[in-house]
Amino acid sequence: MLRAAILASTLIPAAAMAQEAPDIGSPDLVFTLRGGASVAPGYFGSKEYEVGPDASFSLQYLRLGKFEFGDADPLAKRYGFGLRGSFRYIGKRDPADYPELAGLSVVDQSVELGMGIGYTAPNVQAFADVRYGVIGHESWVGEAGIDAVFNPTPDLRLRAGPRVFWGDNRYARTYFGVTAAESGASGLAAYTPSGGALSAGIELGAFYALNDEWGIDSALTWTRLTGDAGASPIVAQGDRDQFKLRVGLTKRFSFNF
Repeated sequence: MLRAAILASTLIPAAAMAQEAPDIGSPDLVFTLRGGASVAPGYFGSKEYEVGPDASFSLQYLRLGKFEFGDADPLAKRYGFGLRGSFRYIGKRDPADYPELAGLSVVDQSVELGMGIGYTAPNVQAFADVRYGVIGHESWVGEAGIDAVFNPTPDLRLRAGPRVFWGDNRYARTYFGVTAAESGASGLAAYTPSGGALSAGIELGAFYALNDEWGIDSALTWTRLTGDAGASPIVAQGDRDQFKLRVGLTKRFSFNF
């Protein structure tokens, strides 16, 4: 069964906003889309892996009247602090698809929206995001990470660094809890987890520029479910160690309105 994993981020350096009128020939909007495939656990804590679509969106430049955000030059280096938009889609968890979850309730798909702060330097990049489940789990979550960045060649960028994920009580109970009714139907012990740091891990990424518009982007992530998530009866019959591999093509789009 296919599972969609869609992420979006927008980094707008604080120093990149200007009030000067831009050149007539410059674009009004520059953004990058990534589309590809991923191999990831079927649900949080699963030991079974599934192939599904993977996509992302990032905004490099936007011009609104005399105000500019980002940089119209697609090859420009963007250093310093800036705001990020953050988005995540979580697919539906249906016990009918997983025999080990028989007796648990269906967890509907969720959409998280939020913002964060990013920092970029020549050999370091970091971020901290906060999102809310506007559809689905209706919970607060947070995510942070920092990468060391290497450029062996002008066209190849490598990065590696730690990640940590936080979720509130409602989030923890949605994905890792077992109610009394579910316990009676599934045979799993009743469990009411609390929020906190629910996972931590490491991500390795690589980007290769085919030309000024096209590129290949990939990442391998190892995540260890921690805290009350790691102690969940749902995870106990699966695996606390979660891996994800994604590979996709990127395309930069420029529009002049």
